[in-house]
Amino acid sequence: MRATGTSSGSAIDEAGFSRFHLKVTAYSAGGMFCDGYMLGIVAPALAAYGRQHEVSALWSGLIGASALIGLFLGSIAFGWLTDRVGRQTMYLADLLIFVVGSLAQALVTDVAWLFALRLLLGVAIGADYAISPTLLAEFAPRRHRGWMMSSLNVVWTVGYVASFGVGYLLSGLGSDAWRWMLASSALPALVVALLRLGTPESPRWLVRQGRAEEALRVLRTHVDPHATPADLVADAEERADYRSLFRAGLRRRVIFGGLFWFCQVVPYFALFTFLPDVLAALRIEGDLAQSVLVNVFLLAGAVVGMVLVNRVNRRPFVLWSFGLLAAVTAVLGLWTGAPPLAVVALFGSFAFVVSAAQSLALVYPSELFPTGVRASGVGVVTAFSRIGAAIGTFLLPLAVAGLGVHSTTLIAAGVLLLGLLASAAWAPETRMLTLGDAGRG
Repeated sequence: MRATGTSSGSAIDEAGFSRFHLKVTAYSAGGMFCDGYMLGIVAPALAAYGRQHEVSALWSGLIGASALIGLFLGSIAFGWLTDRVGRQTMYLADLLIFVVGSLAQALVTDVAWLFALRLLLGVAIGADYAISPTLLAEFAPRRHRGWMMSSLNVVWTVGYVASFGVGYLLSGLGSDAWRWMLASSALPALVVALLRLGTPESPRWLVRQGRAEEALRVLRTHVDPHATPADLVADAEERADYRSLFRAGLRRRVIFGGLFWFCQVVPYFALFTFLPDVLAALRIEGDLAQSVLVNVFLLAGAVVGMVLVNRVNRRPFVLWSFGLLAAVTAVLGLWTGAPPLAVVALFGSFAFVVSAAQSLALVYPSELFPTGVRASGVGVVTAFSRIGAAIGTFLLPLAVAGLGVHSTTLIAAGVLLLGLLASAAWAPETRMLTLGDAGRG
């Protein structure tokens, strides 16, 4: 029996897991599948494109980073917009951009147009990074919030790994194989867009807009038929606005959220966007199939992370994951004569741990901020992290060419060590708190 009105949004926080919760988790995760797929498919597509066209290291880095640059812009702009116009409207709009942008990639004639379209898709992906976790968090019961939110990472990883598998299957289609690879993301995006039709607005957001009756109606229809206005009183009384993100109370959370995610994704996207090239530089023989094999570890890690995030407190989880990742990456950088089997095993270990740690990246940010600025806060944190991802992806081919793969890997280890230090200083514990209490700190 829940204690009505005892905490922020108690009807939501103390609810049991229902069919509605399964649906909103699946629809949010579907967007993340598309996100992972679109960000991953560029690796096999670039490899196929490069076999037919001469691509400089500069353009290779720009195309690899283009979606991440767009993601930076989209997460900030659409995070703010989602807090202004609502979660529901933006929940569908970004998927429509996915469909149109994906199909348009099949029509490009040169790398400049490909860069522009990947940039546009990145904006839509950034929007979904801000929207999907925010909407899901605002419907998630406290006891199930961890695994519901971290399931987004599992499905994101499924999409990312699937993109390599599809790329491998389509690689034999001749000179236009890269076009089919890039356009293939339109299909899952269309399916998810259709499924999201009819998703209700967040009652937490509605009551913040003075639409208390509508909020209560959504709450009673989808969560608890016995809900009362007291269940939403804390969200109604909240006074957070966009400027509060940069005041003393929330500023440290913005910095921590952005920095911990930044330090996770710099090596993640840099190494895995160009995985075939990195393995070749390490004298590991094989083609795209080798990349698919390593990516299986990503999927296994995501599943384990989803289990752990509901059982292990947030702070020790983030500290241990950064420590393990820094150690594995340092070994990869220092062991210059490692045999191929050891290199693949180390890459597999890195993939497993970083994927498990990414569970926190889709749970933590939504817990750091109050309802009034939750999407904005998640958007700013996401944008900060994507600066690192874009820089890492852009610089990796240049760094490998100029410094060598081992020195580049040691730089990645240093970034992970920075993440460990930042988390030790600032990581809060939010696992057992209601969403309202977690956001207030």
